[in-house]
Amino acid sequence: MSEDAGWKNGLEVVDQVYGPGSAAVMAGLDGVPFISETVRHVFGEIWSRPELSIRDKRLLVLGATAMLGRADLVAIQVGGAIANGELSDAQLDEIPLLMLFYAGAGNTTALHQGISAAKAKAKEKPG
Repeated sequence: MSEDAGWKNGLEVVDQVYGPGSAAVMAGLDGVPFISETVRHVFGEIWSRPELSIRDKRLLVLGATAMLGRADLVAIQVGGAIANGELSDAQLDEIPLLMLFYAGAGNTTALHQGISAAKAKAKEKPG
């Protein structure tokens, strides 16, 4: 796959993971090594693999992100799940309950905050 094809494929997968138009924030950044590697490799080669669905991968990333205590990164993943119709509100509400016993109270508080922020942002969007 040529470099341009790898970049294009990665951007298409970014839109599949986070919702249509999400890749637009990376326009013109293909010359930035960190962004280029993320788009080409993480999305174009890893997220695009068919053995796990995007939803499956997202749940794994949410679990890992919960362990980091990063509400901001949780909100990004949950925003993608909401945009793609992957998780209902009831399912999203179950995630912190389960993770409380695996990630600890502090990290799960951040997880809950990230989920709440993504749900609130989704409700603000028209349509």
